[in-house]
Amino acid sequence: MTETPANPPPADPSTRPGVQNVAVLGATGSIGTATAEVLAHLNRVDDRYRWRLWAASGHHNVKGLTDLARDAARFGGPPERLVFSDPTVQSSLRNLEGPLQATEQRWGPEELVGAASHPEVDVVVAAIVGRAGLESTLAAVESGKRVALANKETLVVAGGLVQERSRATGAQLLPVDSEHSAIWQCIADSPNRVRRLILTASGGPFRTATAAQMEAATPETALAHPTWQMGRKISIDSATMMNKALEIIEARWLFDLPADQIEVVVHPQSIIHSMVEFEDGSVLAQLSPPDMRLPIQYALTHPRRLPCEAPPLQRNRRWDLSLEPVDLERFPALDLGFQVARVGGTAGAVVNAANEVAVGLFLNDQIRFTDIVTVCRKIMENHTFEERPTLSTLLRLDRWAREEATECAAGVG
Repeated sequence: MTETPANPPPADPSTRPGVQNVAVLGATGSIGTATAEVLAHLNRVDDRYRWRLWAASGHHNVKGLTDLARDAARFGGPPERLVFSDPTVQSSLRNLEGPLQATEQRWGPEELVGAASHPEVDVVVAAIVGRAGLESTLAAVESGKRVALANKETLVVAGGLVQERSRATGAQLLPVDSEHSAIWQCIADSPNRVRRLILTASGGPFRTATAAQMEAATPETALAHPTWQMGRKISIDSATMMNKALEIIEARWLFDLPADQIEVVVHPQSIIHSMVEFEDGSVLAQLSPPDMRLPIQYALTHPRRLPCEAPPLQRNRRWDLSLEPVDLERFPALDLGFQVARVGGTAGAVVNAANEVAVGLFLNDQIRFTDIVTVCRKIMENHTFEERPTLSTLLRLDRWAREEATECAAGVG
């Protein structure tokens, strides 16, 4: 008599009953490449679906995007489409060979919207950094897709608009940020009332720095994050804690709670990804080693939990899990984030645009590290606020804030 294994290996991907076509927008960044690893892994462990990278986008990283597509072709079939949002790369593109011979190449930012809304796409991973990801993410929402949201700026800039349209279309907004994923996992489908969302922050490279040290910070020291490996812009946002400020605003829209029910604590070990306090005082937390593959995978497979390649929490060693209050004087970005979350409207769009400009200026040694938040606050205070803006208004204010931030930075630099 032959024994049946307790956990038999899944069937060959080509024989599985269903297919999940995934569009990864921002595929050459850290979230995008981690998503490609997750898709490859799911094709080894999921006996329900074959996971296919249907479309992938980059800006102008031709080699990075084509290499990722070739790797994807080995496990789920070749992508249907590659999108280069920078139209100037068209002249450098060549005919794809081998497994990518039939893969279509498109270029221009409007093609991001086309990929996000295509009827064959089941899941959109929104991983384009900054405001550049807004239109494609909104297109996915308007098409009723499941959206694995790694682009927090979409809700920062247009949270009210996005939530209004997701309710109309039935789109699912599932967070990929580790903090928001943790909150989502703690809340799940619980009917219990939430008293407070508690976002954890690593504190970044300047957690213990003095105000004087922060004022003298260089791009090199600000980019040296102690826990996460991220892109340059997000690394600077973590150093100023503007990243956490944006997460406050995102949480306000994602979980439909006012700013006064959101809190931030510093947790240097990055093991507790966030916590939820319920009405009876109980606090639930989600813990795991810092690895983005876990929240990415859960956003793809929810409500199912499947084996994940992210490392488990080792319980045979000592862990020091500390919580510290935030210092609003050294990290004024947090106070700004709470202000924006309270008022909503157009405030998020102008702060986000000003921050993107100010971060770029700091990385180019044109302003000081501590000038970044100063510029953002001035732009927010000087703009004409609207409570229920249209998309065209938000895009207009985005352009205005970028111009104003450049001029303002010239005065403080």
